[in-house]
Amino acid sequence: MDTIIKNGLIVTADGRFEGSIGIKDGAIAAIFEAGEEPSAAEVIDAKGLAVLPGVIDMHSHHREGSLPGFEYKDTIYTSTLQCAAGGVTTSVAMPNVTPPPNSHDLLMKQFAVYERDAVVDWNFNPAPTILAEVPAMAETGIAAFKFFMVVDTGRDYPHMPGIGVHDHGEILEIMKACAAQDVPLMVHPHDQALMDVIEKEFWARGERDALAYAKAYAAHDGVIWETAIATLLRLQRAAGCHLHILHTQTAGSVQLIREAKARGQKVTCELNPWALFLGCDWAAIQRLGSYALSYWVPEKNVPGLWEGVRDGTIDIIATDHAPHTREEKEIGWTDGWKAHTGTPSTQFYLSMFLTAALEGQLPLERVVEATSTRPARLFRLDRKGEIKPGYDADLVLVDLEKEYEIRDEDVLSLVGWSPYAGRTFKGKPVRTILRGKTIYVDGKVVGEKGYGRQAVSTARHARKVAAE
Repeated sequence: MDTIIKNGLIVTADGRFEGSIGIKDGAIAAIFEAGEEPSAAEVIDAKGLAVLPGVIDMHSHHREGSLPGFEYKDTIYTSTLQCAAGGVTTSVAMPNVTPPPNSHDLLMKQFAVYERDAVVDWNFNPAPTILAEVPAMAETGIAAFKFFMVVDTGRDYPHMPGIGVHDHGEILEIMKACAAQDVPLMVHPHDQALMDVIEKEFWARGERDALAYAKAYAAHDGVIWETAIATLLRLQRAAGCHLHILHTQTAGSVQLIREAKARGQKVTCELNPWALFLGCDWAAIQRLGSYALSYWVPEKNVPGLWEGVRDGTIDIIATDHAPHTREEKEIGWTDGWKAHTGTPSTQFYLSMFLTAALEGQLPLERVVEATSTRPARLFRLDRKGEIKPGYDADLVLVDLEKEYEIRDEDVLSLVGWSPYAGRTFKGKPVRTILRGKTIYVDGKVVGEKGYGRQAVSTARHARKVAAE
C-alpha cells in the first residue's frame, strides 16, 4: 500500500464505522478492520477524527475566464485553494466568466485554464444558449449545462450576454437539446417579468437600499422564485430532460419540487448555505446589508428547507460561492440594485453543516450524502463521492469536536472577507486528500497548481456505448 489511514471514524451516506483505508495509485484499494492493516509507505493516524468522502461542490463561481475580466475577485487557483482548505476535492464552476463559455471552442479555452491552475479536481457547466454547440460541448465530459433566467439587468456582471434565457420557447428548445444529449440542465430560476414590476414599486417609493433589495426579492412569499420553478417544471414535463434547480430557498419551492418528484419527473435541486445560515436572519441583513445577500430568505421558510434536506427533496448542498469586493458590496448601502449579489463560502460550508448535524438538525450521514455521494451519483462523476474500493482516494479528515471562529484574516479568497466572520462552528477539516495525495494539512494548502484534473461525467461514455 502507498498509504494507510487508520483509527478513524469512517462516515459514509450509509453509516459510520471504525476502520482503516488503504490507498494505492491514487485510489481506495481496500477497507480494513482496525488492527488488520498491511504495511504502507505512509501511515496517517486519524485517531479522534472523522474520515469523510471529499466534498463535491456542484455550484461555484471561480470568476476567472479564458480572457481577463473578473479574476480580481478570485482566480481558479485561489478558488481551488479555498476548496482544499474546506475539504472540497471536486468543484464545478458556472459560466458567468469572461468570455462566457457557450461554444465548444470557448469551453476548451476555459478547460485549459483549469488544467494549468486548479489545485483540486474540477468540471465546468457551459451555457447551452447556442443549440448547434450543445452536442460538441456534451462530448467533453461536462457534468451539466447551466443558464440564468435573468436577462437585461443593466449590469455587465453577473448576468452577461450569452448565458441568460427567459423566453419560454427558448427554454423548451434548450431542454430538448439537453435531453437528447442526456446531460442535466441547471437553471437559476427567476421570473424577470414579475421582478420588473416589483422593483418599480420599490423604486417609485424611493426605496433602493440593501434592505429594500432584500424585501423586493422576497416579495409576495417569493413569487419570483416559485413562479419560475413552476414554469420550469411544466417545461421539463414536455422536454423530458434532467432538470436541476438552483437556489431552492422557499418552503413553497420545496413543495413544488416534492410534488414533481412524486409525479415521477426527472427533477433535482440544491440548497446553498446562505439560505439557512445567513440570508434567513433579518438582523444579519440589517447589520451587514449587501454583505449578507445573495437573497433574503424570510425565517418562516427555514423549517421547510430543513425538512427538504432531511427527507431528500433537496438532493444536494452546494456553495453558490460568489466572491465580490468590499466596494462592490458597500455600494448596496445606498443602491442595493447596484451591489453584486453573492457571498464567498467554499472554505467554511462543510463546517456549517457538520455543526448543524452535531446540533441535531440532520444526521451526519445525510451531510455526507448531500455534499458528496448524491452529487457524484446525480451527475455521474466517475469514481467520485464514496469511500469504496476502486473509487478515487478523495477524503477529508475532520475534527468534529474542534470549535473555531471564522476570521476575515483566514479567508483565502482574494476578496478577503466572509459574512460569517465572528461566528463559531465545529467540524474543522484538518487534512484533505485528493487522489491519494495530501493537498491540505496543518492549516496550510500544500497542493500544487495543475494537480487538479477534470472530474469527467460518465454520461459521455454511456452515450458512446449506446451508440456502438
